Amino acid sequence: MRSDWLPVSAALLVTGAMALALATLVGDSGGSTSETLRSVENNDGRWLAVAVIYLLASACLTLGLPTILYVLQDRSRFLGGLGVISLALGFIGLAGYGMLVTFFRALVITDAIRGPALRAAAEESGLTVVLYGWVVAFVLGELLVTLALLRVPEVPRWVPAVLAAHLVAVALGGVLPDAVTRAAVLLLALGFAGIAITAALPDPHRRSLARA
Repeated sequence: MRSDWLPVSAALLVTGAMALALATLVGDSGGSTSETLRSVENNDGRWLAVAVIYLLASACLTLGLPTILYVLQDRSRFLGGLGVISLALGFIGLAGYGMLVTFFRALVITDAIRGPALRAAAEESGLTVVLYGWVVAFVLGELLVTLALLRVPEVPRWVPAVLAAHLVAVALGGVLPDAVTRAAVLLLALGFAGIAITAALPDPHRRSLARA
């Protein structure tokens, strides 16, 4: 029997995924340091909104993690559990990234940082390790959850398929056009929505999907 919190968690998972997609599509990092500075100076309000949306996405996605655990059966719970832990680290890092965007905006609009200083700060090793660390945790968690979902007969096959497609788009980020890579986040949102819908189905309906 499902707990009363499951529909709320499922709704938060979808909300967080949609918020992440919105922040990714609306955000504009620019193609170079000078373009990034110009973007912040001319659209500082949008940068602040994107940072807030990242924080909202982080909170909602974290609270939606129990939904992912719920759809995993005993034979995939260990693999899926590892994936959820890794995703949790990635979601927490997403909140940190939102705060970093807010701080960066404050530095730019107060003229506390200029082109050469921005370039040096972006290439600082400690910052680079932290930024890449949460991205790796996010992607690794998504990969493990995708593999675990393949072993759950109640989950429609298209759910892990779209998550796998998102992972492929991330892996080819250096080859695909930037617009395509950014739009691929919609695949992640669609996959998480599929997980939430599956978890929210009545138990007899989920069992009938497994038999089908």
